[in-house]
Amino acid sequence: MENNDLIAQVTEKAKVWLGDSYDAETRADVQRMIDADDKTELIDSFYKDLEFGTGGLRGIMGAGSNRMNIYTVGAATQGLANYLKENFKDLPQISVAVGHDVRNNSRKFAEIVADIFSANGIKVYLFDSFRPTPELSYAIRHFGCQSGVNITASHNPKEYNGYKAYWEDGAQIIAPHDVNIIDHVNRIKSVADIKFEGRKELIQIVGPEVDEAFLADIKGLQLSPDVVKKYSDLKIVYTPIHGTGVKLIPDSLRNYGFTNIINVPEQDVPSGDFPTVVSPNPEVPSAMAMAIAKAKEVGADIVMASDPDADRIGCVIRDNNGEYVLLNGNQIVMILLYYIINRNVELGRMTGNEYVVKTIVTTETIKNIADNAGVKMFDCYTGFKWIADVIRNNEQTLRYIGGGEESYGFLAETFCRDKDAVSAISLMAEACAWAKDKGMDFQGLLQDIYLKNGFSHEVGISVVRPGKSGADEIQAMMKNFRENPPKSLGGSAVKTIKDYGALSLTDVATGKVEKMDMPCTSNVLQYFTEDGTKVSIRPSGTEPKIKFYIEVKAPMPSVADYNAANAAAEAKVEAVKKDLGI
Repeated sequence: MENNDLIAQVTEKAKVWLGDSYDAETRADVQRMIDADDKTELIDSFYKDLEFGTGGLRGIMGAGSNRMNIYTVGAATQGLANYLKENFKDLPQISVAVGHDVRNNSRKFAEIVADIFSANGIKVYLFDSFRPTPELSYAIRHFGCQSGVNITASHNPKEYNGYKAYWEDGAQIIAPHDVNIIDHVNRIKSVADIKFEGRKELIQIVGPEVDEAFLADIKGLQLSPDVVKKYSDLKIVYTPIHGTGVKLIPDSLRNYGFTNIINVPEQDVPSGDFPTVVSPNPEVPSAMAMAIAKAKEVGADIVMASDPDADRIGCVIRDNNGEYVLLNGNQIVMILLYYIINRNVELGRMTGNEYVVKTIVTTETIKNIADNAGVKMFDCYTGFKWIADVIRNNEQTLRYIGGGEESYGFLAETFCRDKDAVSAISLMAEACAWAKDKGMDFQGLLQDIYLKNGFSHEVGISVVRPGKSGADEIQAMMKNFRENPPKSLGGSAVKTIKDYGALSLTDVATGKVEKMDMPCTSNVLQYFTEDGTKVSIRPSGTEPKIKFYIEVKAPMPSVADYNAANAAAEAKVEAVKKDLGI
């Protein structure tokens, strides 16, 4: 399509938003975009509709069909309400839970969601203010709801907001409900189809009573109360990075018995502007800078953070030189699973019926940890809705003891069905005390894990390509990797290719192709080499970027070889990146 044709098309679409169905602020913003000489913002705002995908909505806030605003949020909620009324038509009262994070407009959007549900005769449990995402998942199960919505864009930049939809088990929605809901959302063709006038008698405000129940259940996960009592003064620096974790995480640590929780006062201030960081993402070292500075000041044993909606955990430990270093998401999951498994063994709780879950892009070292302990491990797609699906499919026969993914998410429980930084941070502090009781610092615990289960080094790389042109470029990159797979990576021949889009596993040497058993297709490619390197490539489902996950192995015959293993692995990662052209 020629640029002039595209401008004409989006202008006509935008003019609909100048009608009386839209509020004055929206109309003024749209008129400004139409009148501007530079049409980039107009095109990005209207070139497509913000898609209600399998995880809900996520996008930049503003006027337009491709933006997060009261109308796109309204259409999503009306479509979901219509589907709930169809799916649960025999229930005397359908109910939902609604929560939100600290982002700009989050409370506004949450109240609009509550109004629309109630206008459709659906009872709403609306939190009185911001809460961690996992508590919304918990509330759905706590109140026996049929669905739930959380307004959050997780760790995205401040310009973004999002809409996560959940089903009755507290998990984000998967098939068949995902495509059915999308279909109902797509049937909303105009603002007139949305019922904005709420029924206040159907909206119940909830708060402290759910907090107390949630925290009590998290306390029930504790494995080492005696060790915590012994090391109750463990120096823990914690920051919510301006997010929802400030509500519950310090309370949970205190519930576990920790008394020396050191905060970062500037970052305890809830704010959708995230004023002290460029990105409110604990994966990014700069987001942890203030907490690390505080740790150096007080000599902290461990530094932890949660992202704005408190489902992801960041963790910093001291290395052998006394320097504070950021753990990656794979290491966080490894440590937590290693601790939970070994502590269950020590307590005599293992029956041979236990299992753990990881996502396909998460380190294979976790499989070694599980295999060495005789624990079953399941692999699933990226996203905790898939971990929740594994839990759902096994809850009558096997005991779930933990699961996680490389993107800094972990879930230790089944009473919540989304990743949970509240329980993860509590258990990570406990693992730190447990290691100390065994004469190890956290670095020593990590090295012990590698020594017993094999050394791995993982690097995640995101290539950001915003806007329509960026989306086209990402699509072209995936097409090229499918049609022209690398022959070798980092000097080692590629032996296996997994294409989850086609559910095919190819043995490169023989050309033999097998069908993979997965619940659905996914736009993910994986390459496995002879020396154990694994590369995964997938476009993000929530952000304008394509992600590369690189995992390499290196020999580590003793703890003394840890630094050498790291150096060798880093060199190999650079070689792999060069082969991938990134």
